[in-house]
Amino acid sequence: MAALDPVELSQALIRHESVTPDKGDALDLLAETLTGFGFTCHKLIFEEPGTAPVPNLYARLGNTAPNFCFAGHTDVVPVGSTKGWSVDPFAGTIKDGQLWGRGASDMKSAIAAFVCAVSGFLTEKGMPQKGSLSFLITGDEEGPAINGTRKVLEWMQQNGESIDHCLVGEPTNPAEIGQMVKVGRRGSLHGMIAVQGIQGHVAYPDRAHNPIPDLVKILTELNKEPLDAGNDRFQPSNLEVVNLQVGNESDNIIPAEAHARFNVRFNNEYSPTSLQAELIRRMDRAGVPYDINWWVSGDSFLTEKGLLSDAITKAIHKHTGRTPELSTTGGTSDARFIKDMCPVVEFGLVGATMHKTDEHVAVEDITTLTAIYQSVIETILA
Repeated sequence: MAALDPVELSQALIRHESVTPDKGDALDLLAETLTGFGFTCHKLIFEEPGTAPVPNLYARLGNTAPNFCFAGHTDVVPVGSTKGWSVDPFAGTIKDGQLWGRGASDMKSAIAAFVCAVSGFLTEKGMPQKGSLSFLITGDEEGPAINGTRKVLEWMQQNGESIDHCLVGEPTNPAEIGQMVKVGRRGSLHGMIAVQGIQGHVAYPDRAHNPIPDLVKILTELNKEPLDAGNDRFQPSNLEVVNLQVGNESDNIIPAEAHARFNVRFNNEYSPTSLQAELIRRMDRAGVPYDINWWVSGDSFLTEKGLLSDAITKAIHKHTGRTPELSTTGGTSDARFIKDMCPVVEFGLVGATMHKTDEHVAVEDITTLTAIYQSVIETILA
């Protein structure tokens, strides 16, 4: 078996315009490639009322433990105005030693790197004598994440599939490959506050009740003191007000209601339940009536040091000379779903240009990442 070129496969994936949700073409390319290696591929399409159908891919080679899984996504964020791009965002252009295009950093090149690491492993070592390799690739990570990884994990449990170790290929490095591995993430809690008033003429405030000052009181109490100071593994939790809405188009009417939306990125000092209790305690101090709706898009988690993090750390040092920081910074990823099944860590390319105009990564880094991934595979399946 001839090993694949990770840069060429990255280009091929970028040329599929898989703006979230992925319509399936990029996943079909992966399934075709993996089938050629002997993987059993399952294209899984999920949808719920009011949502678009989303294709996903679960592919496995081997049927014994440990099952080492690579997880990622082929969907990408929109490119915005193409006038700001110096290249065609879906051409997979290489210039100045960089691969340019939407998904180059986040995260089609990492998927290509792991596919080619598997190809290299099979070429050099042959079929695994013990253990399995698998891919869990969704087309719904950059969107609502309703019909993606969570649904695939449910399907796996229903069909007797389990994962023992999982590597997520999100771009984790700030500036140079090998700087950072993500071993956990803060959770994400959203809140929508509604405060009711009584509409009236601004010249007759005694006949109305303005809800805006009441809302300001609540927001002041929410942010009066820090939520926590963080700890040795996590940065402090932070609350950010992300939207204020009154809906009043007139300059002589006191509005009938006011709304605010906030998000809290919280560490393992809280659970979603204990965090909600703390925020309610603070809002109640304002002494005004309000309604609150909550939704949790992910709980905090930490993967303790073990075989997987050690294997990645050693492989990074072998191929880059760097010892990575084991970090919990950044936003959420689909690792928040996978952590309920097995230990999960994240390592990919440099993320400096992800989601930006002219997204790009160094061609050399793609090759280095492939070598790192292959060393990790060899360690896990040893």
